[in-house]
Amino acid sequence: MASLVALLGASRAVRAQCVDETLKEELIGGRHYRGVQDRLFTKALRHELSPMGGWYAGDLYAGAPVWGGAYTFHFSEDLGLEASYMHTQRKNDLIDAFQNANNVPRQLIVASTPLNLYFGHLVWSLAYGKMRWFGSSISRFDFYVAAGAGVTDDGTGRGLTGSGGFGLKIYIGKWFGLRFDVRDHILEQEALGVSQIVNDIVTTAGFSVFLPFSG
Repeated sequence: MASLVALLGASRAVRAQCVDETLKEELIGGRHYRGVQDRLFTKALRHELSPMGGWYAGDLYAGAPVWGGAYTFHFSEDLGLEASYMHTQRKNDLIDAFQNANNVPRQLIVASTPLNLYFGHLVWSLAYGKMRWFGSSISRFDFYVAAGAGVTDDGTGRGLTGSGGFGLKIYIGKWFGLRFDVRDHILEQEALGVSQIVNDIVTTAGFSVFLPFSG
């Protein structure tokens, strides 16, 4: 009799286990819990050095190549503080054409001047994702926005400039990445005696090195 009771109890336990497994299969669709995995790339408390180059498109002046670099300290995976320097050449095609048409000495009206850009931005990563390279390795990328201010120095004066924009960073390995940025510089400029608020667009591409390397 005791053995029969034990046999019935074991049968109920087996049926209960089968019900639990069936319920689990329905709830998670055959997937298995994988546990917590390490991030593919970490930025928190790391330093980022970025040489960059691209194109400076001004409202009142002709477009010109731009180059420079940036340093970013990442407080967390989402938030960082960036300081940058860029250099370009500002040229007014209208003044240049006027000089050529009227044989005006170029020393009287300067049509081209060097331009130095000093900026600070707060960088916020809005979203991130993963991509697979040629069916093998996986890299992470971030889409971020930046807002800040700085100084536009044309050699004769320094104008306060607001700045905002967005960018994309693609991380390769644990210490290297590619970056693409678009920034809108809002400032007051003067051309031929007329001052106005302009939006100059700076488009750059470059790469980043993250320190320490073991991050």
